[in-house]
Amino acid sequence: MFSSDSGTLSLLWDGLVQFISHGLTGATWWQAILVALVMTHITIASVTIYLHRHSAHRALDLHPIASHFFRFWLWMTTGMVTKEWTAIHRKHHAKCEREGDPHSPVVFGIKKVFWQGSELYRAEAKNQETLERYGHNTPDDWMERRVYTGHSRLGVSLMLIIDVALFGALGLTVWAIQMAWIPVTAAGIINGIGHYWGYRNFEAADASTNVFPWGVIIGGEELHNNHHTYPTSAKLSVKPYEFDIGWMYITVLKSLGLASVKKLPPKMAFGDVRPVADEKTLEAIIANRYEVMAGYARELHAACQREMKALQVSNGVSASALDAARRWLHRDDDKVPAEVKPQLALARAEHPVLDKMVTMREELRSLWTGTNATREQMAARLQDWCRRAEESGIAALRDFSVKLRSAHA
Repeated sequence: MFSSDSGTLSLLWDGLVQFISHGLTGATWWQAILVALVMTHITIASVTIYLHRHSAHRALDLHPIASHFFRFWLWMTTGMVTKEWTAIHRKHHAKCEREGDPHSPVVFGIKKVFWQGSELYRAEAKNQETLERYGHNTPDDWMERRVYTGHSRLGVSLMLIIDVALFGALGLTVWAIQMAWIPVTAAGIINGIGHYWGYRNFEAADASTNVFPWGVIIGGEELHNNHHTYPTSAKLSVKPYEFDIGWMYITVLKSLGLASVKKLPPKMAFGDVRPVADEKTLEAIIANRYEVMAGYARELHAACQREMKALQVSNGVSASALDAARRWLHRDDDKVPAEVKPQLALARAEHPVLDKMVTMREELRSLWTGTNATREQMAARLQDWCRRAEESGIAALRDFSVKLRSAHA
């Protein structure tokens, strides 16, 4: 009898130890970490598809089934409230890089945003003025009021219990990874590095950058400059070499009838070259102004390259000044570091072609910035710009102008 009881207790003890060590699944440490990474990927997909592209920017509509799944998952894995996240992100766009931006490295510094971005988020989430002004058109049903918002901490607590039940002590590590994922990737990489370091396809008004190659990890949100240029687009990639995994998931949802896309990045169309640039040309250029200026930037870059080659047989400006020009000459003046500006001035003084192209760039950009001119006056200015570009004797300007005259909205 004693021996039988001892055997039962021993089996129970062994079972308890096994449960504590590996949970119900009996998973090894690497299997548990793999599951954690899969779950964090679902979380970042939920943030980019539901919170960002659907709720904050209305770039796509989601079927109630998909929408509620994302709400439930985010409640379990982050505790974030849709209205709070949406309002804070909309305010970020409204006041980007200026006082009032909830999490700008330009305002707070890169170290604070990278390491304390979640604290900045929580502080702004308590600002009722932000929620009332920017949190419109977010869920306000019974589940949102009584569960997701009313008990936002309950979800992550349940997630902790589930993780421990599935993986035992390893579940604590799985849960810790889940809880740290959004503060590190969203607050740190996207909000921090995405406004501090990387490449820019477009001269958006802010400091946003594309951070490559983090796409699989952060759901396509690494294409931050593209997003700030076209914030209402459901697709964040614009170049052939850019991969937006969030867009891939949206296309899958669309094929299943669970999502409908409302807007994509504009794409300039080209047709027959008009004799002169008219109001339709002007309309096409303004609608695609970021793409137009990106194309002009490529021409400036190529012009710098040609001037650098010519340096080999001349005694002109130093190669370092031209190299600085190649890197910075196409950027807006307020985005150029102060220490670089003397080199750019030297390059322009020594190379009339570059100086002319920069001057013409600013004149072209002035068509849609800070003007009270009528549509007819703007079209006349565009015609004059094209005429002078084609008579400048600079092949790059001539070819660019002819291409503009073939643009269609």
